[in-house]
Amino acid sequence: MSLRILLQESPRIIVLASEHHALIFRYGQSDLVLGSDRSSRKPNSQAPTAKCTVEFAALRSLDLDDYDSQTHDGIDPDVAQYAAPDDAAYGHGHDPRENTMDHPCLELKKMLSGGTFYFSVDFDLTNRLQDRLSEGSAFDIDSLDEDFLWNGYMINPLIMFRSKLSKDEKAILDDSRMLTSAIRGFVLTVTISAAASPLRGLKSNFPSTLTVLSRLSCRRAGTRFNSRGIDDDGNVANFVESETVFWHPSGLCFSYAQVRGSVPIFWEQATGLLPNQQKIQITRSPEATQPAFDKHFENLEMNYGTVHILNLMSATKLGEVELTARYQQHVQRSPLNQTIGMRDIGEQRLIQSQFDFHAETKGPGGYEAASMVRRLIQDRADSFAYLLCDRVDGPRSASRRSEQISGEQSTVILQQQGVFRVNCLDCLDRTNLIQTILSQMAIELFLNHRSERATADFWMRHSSIWADNGDALSKIYAGTGALKSSFTRHGKMSLAGAFADARKSATRMYINNFADKGRQNTIDMLLGRLVEQHPVYLYDPVNDAVNSELHERAHEFSTSEKIHIWAGTFNLNGRGAGVKENLSAWLCPQLNSQAKQPEILAVGFQEIVELSPQQIMSTDPSRRQIWEEAVRMTINKKTKDSEEEEYVLLRSGQLVGAALIIFVKASSLKKIKNVEGSVKKTGMSGMAGNKGAVAIRMDYADTRICLVTAHLAAGFANYEERNRDYRTISHGLRFQRNRSIDDHDTVIWLGDFNYRIGLGDDKVRRLIQAGDLGTLYQNDQLNLQMIAGHVFPFYSESQITFLPTYKYNNGTDEYDTSEKARIPAWCDRIVRKGSNLKQIEYATAPLRFSDHRPVYATFQCTINNVDEQRKEELSRLLYDRRVKDIADPTANDDEKTDEDHAGYVSVAVGLPPASSDCRKWWLDNGLPARSQVQPPRSNMMLNPGRPANPFTPTNEPDWVMVPGSKELERTERRISAPPTPPSRRGTRRVPLPDTSPPDSSSNAQASGTSQDVSISPTFTNPSRSSTASSITRKPAPPVPKKPPLLSTSSTGPDNRHRPPPKDSTMNGHRAPDHRTNTQVNTIFPPPPGRGGTGATAPEAVLPLNVTPKFSTGARYLTQQRPGPPSTSNSPIPPVSRRIGNDVTVRRDLLDDVDEGAKAIPSLQPQRPT
Repeated sequence: MSLRILLQESPRIIVLASEHHALIFRYGQSDLVLGSDRSSRKPNSQAPTAKCTVEFAALRSLDLDDYDSQTHDGIDPDVAQYAAPDDAAYGHGHDPRENTMDHPCLELKKMLSGGTFYFSVDFDLTNRLQDRLSEGSAFDIDSLDEDFLWNGYMINPLIMFRSKLSKDEKAILDDSRMLTSAIRGFVLTVTISAAASPLRGLKSNFPSTLTVLSRLSCRRAGTRFNSRGIDDDGNVANFVESETVFWHPSGLCFSYAQVRGSVPIFWEQATGLLPNQQKIQITRSPEATQPAFDKHFENLEMNYGTVHILNLMSATKLGEVELTARYQQHVQRSPLNQTIGMRDIGEQRLIQSQFDFHAETKGPGGYEAASMVRRLIQDRADSFAYLLCDRVDGPRSASRRSEQISGEQSTVILQQQGVFRVNCLDCLDRTNLIQTILSQMAIELFLNHRSERATADFWMRHSSIWADNGDALSKIYAGTGALKSSFTRHGKMSLAGAFADARKSATRMYINNFADKGRQNTIDMLLGRLVEQHPVYLYDPVNDAVNSELHERAHEFSTSEKIHIWAGTFNLNGRGAGVKENLSAWLCPQLNSQAKQPEILAVGFQEIVELSPQQIMSTDPSRRQIWEEAVRMTINKKTKDSEEEEYVLLRSGQLVGAALIIFVKASSLKKIKNVEGSVKKTGMSGMAGNKGAVAIRMDYADTRICLVTAHLAAGFANYEERNRDYRTISHGLRFQRNRSIDDHDTVIWLGDFNYRIGLGDDKVRRLIQAGDLGTLYQNDQLNLQMIAGHVFPFYSESQITFLPTYKYNNGTDEYDTSEKARIPAWCDRIVRKGSNLKQIEYATAPLRFSDHRPVYATFQCTINNVDEQRKEELSRLLYDRRVKDIADPTANDDEKTDEDHAGYVSVAVGLPPASSDCRKWWLDNGLPARSQVQPPRSNMMLNPGRPANPFTPTNEPDWVMVPGSKELERTERRISAPPTPPSRRGTRRVPLPDTSPPDSSSNAQASGTSQDVSISPTFTNPSRSSTASSITRKPAPPVPKKPPLLSTSSTGPDNRHRPPPKDSTMNGHRAPDHRTNTQVNTIFPPPPGRGGTGATAPEAVLPLNVTPKFSTGARYLTQQRPGPPSTSNSPIPPVSRRIGNDVTVRRDLLDDVDEGAKAIPSLQPQRPT
């Protein structure tokens, strides 16, 4: 289906019209510069961002008579690819003034027309076949792999616009096929006749097809000497994923993927006309390189499984030797390069093999000796296997989009479990030849499993297509076809092939030195990486406003209800006899009064079968089915006895020993839809199913729920391996339409996570006997890893109130007494994520036939029900109203553009609409702003001493007296008057800052020498104070200092509390020094009263030879002193921070190392800030 391009110059509007709908772009100029402050931008420093109003509408509602139709002026890919520079000499008789300016995108158009880009409007080219099989349609814009999406910079604004459309509008836009996916690399399909087909056992008169598809990554794209090595995000230069696909008319499909990429360290290579001038320079130290190196291979391992490095660089060339040595050094330090034993099986996630291509092919055998690489990798190639799927007839769909796959659904028979990563220096010539051999090995393995053999004609076609692949990738990166392609194509090296390689080498030298800079700029322009390049800013004022108002009025078309979910996990330790046990204590416990009969039951098992080396590679469903029946009988017996609704099996899934079984109430089935299941292996780098996860997702009404049971890596010290297993499952487990676990509203993980307690065995057992679960939990590995953010980010776990669930002696309540003496641990856990989840219970059940104890949890889940019909009606009503509000949406008025209508409605109730260049909510009809705030008194003014920033913390009052006013003079005279020491009347109870002070007093006596400090604090209830006080704020009373006679080392360097100087003033008041040999009294004047009368409050006397102790539970902070009971009961307020009704005491003021009272807490009343 072709698209029409319609153009209107004034105002500038571009229309992309399909058969029934159109995308309309109205151009405007914006001063907005993304990522920068417009006001601080210098002139001509950055180009303004182009803005466009975008609209998607039906053609019947548009008038396109005034638009000009545009045609695509194609570029001949055979013309010279590089334009002459601007200063090139002109021919004879040519006037340079007559030279017309080239199109600014001429070089970009040439590159796009060069035959290296491939696009599709109805097929996903960015993902390999193994990743596409789980999708619900052949093309889904949301599931495209951005690593290989070369037009991502172009379509990202449109994708963001698409995300704001309704579900029906999205479907219409997708069906119009205006959004395309484009890759760069190589795609070629050759036809294999029925006579030459290698699958002769499958009778068919139709031809087969062989396809090679190579996707070049756009993350670190560039030309040969401009793009080398790795970047800090783990992306490498010239990274290519190549996939060989063989399809047979019977529906059988084979796929095998391999990757190539530059050496993943930071290195550069300068250009030069002579080979010795192209020096290799490593630009970072090993320590600075390792994080990026690890990131690169962790991404590969997550996407492909085990990674086998095949390094083809020379062992004698100086630069390549240095790169190889550093490469091996980083592989040894990689966390993936660890052998993890499981009984008699070990696994490594990262393996490296060295194959010096030049040395191996230097002999008389020539390039034919390259086949010796088979001996290095044969075993690993067999273990990696390949993807094999077969066609299964399914029901036809009425949707045209999914018609191709709905009628012919693919069933996966075998999956590829690892990948070879091949590299030489440039990852071109040597790499392509070795990858041809790897592809041939995979096809041979596939045919051997079926006892078939390929014909010579088939292998000739295979070699030819791989030779074309090498030429195409080499032209992209180096500017010429691949060297050694003659041998790849024909299986032998000819004299003509040698001359062709010499010619290609000379051409490469010229292009790399003189043309690559321009090619690199063109690539950066396409990917949006130039310094002054900014994306087009698309906005849709109508839909943005409609979506905003729909969100505010969600209560008009949606309701909520509460359901209950029961989730339980049990590691059976392979004990099949437990199926005859009574499981009701676990599955049907006496629930909390808040926990009603659950609508959903999620039962997770681990080690249903014994995980022997023979069983971890396959899944036997018979044992799962037995446990399904046992669970069903148990729960339905309980519902029958209590005359409640029975449960039905919704779906179950299994991965070797791990199983997840979902039961629901029969009445809930009508609310459940889109039930899907998926598994993810993590054992032996994804090859074995002894470890991994099983997940089932569903839509309950309009709430997306995902339930996951997982069995993570074992071993006391392998918590990093468990963290990696979690990340592999969280990112790698996918449902249809590329949904991940995190793409759900409610997520519950349950299983044997295998996290241990980081204490010794004896100490753990003593703490268990003492019932000290708090100390155990503080040392729990899962708790510590979640706090550090290394695992289960944004998940929560309820408080654990039960004993560790592992490891028991079978049949007893006694922890492991075998020779291994496993340390008890909470291996079996349940965690949750979702704002609509409330956990009610978290407990264990006394089932003793396994070495684990089963764990269960109950949840209350708020489900959202959306009336789609009512929502659509409201959306249409709001849309029509918005269109009427905007008078002429096609007008391009300089004074008022469509951007001014964006955010027309307020973002929240009670807030004004967002401002624009022509409308500001803080101005009234364009008039200057005027403050209407009045001072609390006529003789007061705003305090000029306050900071200009209103959010800066300050003690300055909002208002101060006007200079020269009589009240200010009276206040100054009152403050400057000498204080009158209050009479000693004993001590009193000092209340907390939020209470009113009682007027009670008592006598205080201290044994020995009496050393008292008398103070007269005045307290104000913060709840009754105002932040904008109507009177001048008064200074706080001073903090009393410790007398030197009470300090053992008052002049020492460690004494933090020095005595005040003799002539000291605090807040304008002099502190008299009434010292004697036996008594020191530091008397401070009282702070002025709030009413301005200067009234004083009763003073408090604090003996200094006792240690203050505070109790925050009582209303008053009461001093407690050792020794015989005293008649004194003198409270003292500490320096505290109030949060609600709790008081946090600064303990550093109460630390006592040398004497009874090291410091005196401040009696300063807490004032509101």
